[in-house]
Amino acid sequence: MLLLTALGSLTQVRAAADELDRHDPSPADAVSWFEEGPGKFRLEIYVPTKQDAASAEAIVGAAAPELHLKQKKVKAADWVAMSLEGLPAVRAGRFVVAGAHALANEHGGRTRIWIEASEAFGTGHHGTTWGCLMALEGYLRRRENRASRTTLDAALHPAPRLLPSRGRRFHVLDVGAGSGVLAIAAAKHGAEALAIEIDPRAAAIAEINARQNKVAHRTRVIAGDGARYIAGQQFDLVFANILMRPLIRLAPKLAPAVAPGGTLILSGLLRNQAPLVREAYASRGLTLERQIPKEAWMTLVWRKPD
Repeated sequence: MLLLTALGSLTQVRAAADELDRHDPSPADAVSWFEEGPGKFRLEIYVPTKQDAASAEAIVGAAAPELHLKQKKVKAADWVAMSLEGLPAVRAGRFVVAGAHALANEHGGRTRIWIEASEAFGTGHHGTTWGCLMALEGYLRRRENRASRTTLDAALHPAPRLLPSRGRRFHVLDVGAGSGVLAIAAAKHGAEALAIEIDPRAAAIAEINARQNKVAHRTRVIAGDGARYIAGQQFDLVFANILMRPLIRLAPKLAPAVAPGGTLILSGLLRNQAPLVREAYASRGLTLERQIPKEAWMTLVWRKPD
């Protein structure tokens, strides 16, 4: 694993980071930038090989020729933890996501999700994970409002029928689960969650996270291609926080997996990629309900009519 770093102005560093993000696939495994001092910003790029380093240098050189990249080797197993160590808690609606170091300082009524820095994507700090959590917040509020209206209606007009309650189970599919943060967040609010992750190492981490968050009994993690687990099933809520091309390719499978009245949350998209994904899903019996922007990223929330 190689780490490329450069110091520059905010304009230069953002231009380079945005250009790397726009490449799909990107030569970089991870890109981050932050302020190091007044008017001085640091760009960090993690790449797996020297060939990828050369590609990243070419992309940065075209976007911000004033930046001068330095290169050093890092241990492959440690790079994510190094880049995320000491990150503050992330708050998204009713949720707070953090490692143990930050959760220890959290007070209040938010739902705590314990996710340590690891090799699996998804700590809540990325704009796409944050957008998905905010979309989940909206979904849960709608369920709660519907349950409250039903309960009030039953009190005013008693009838011999079984009423849904706030705690009623609902079924969630999380495609490209990474660290499992989205499946875990839903499970903490009553969901039976199926998390699918193609990377076996990430799937193992998601299982550990589900146990640490005490929702392993409601969270099933599948490593590899989960197509056979999805076929013929429908879910109340479907997450797919991956990349633009897989989202478009999976549209014929994901849209039918949403139950009538259900919600589909798509992310992993740059803002300028969102129109192509909207086009892929617009003709599949879904209605675009909401768009959630965060920095350079966009989350799309779809509903399937009852």
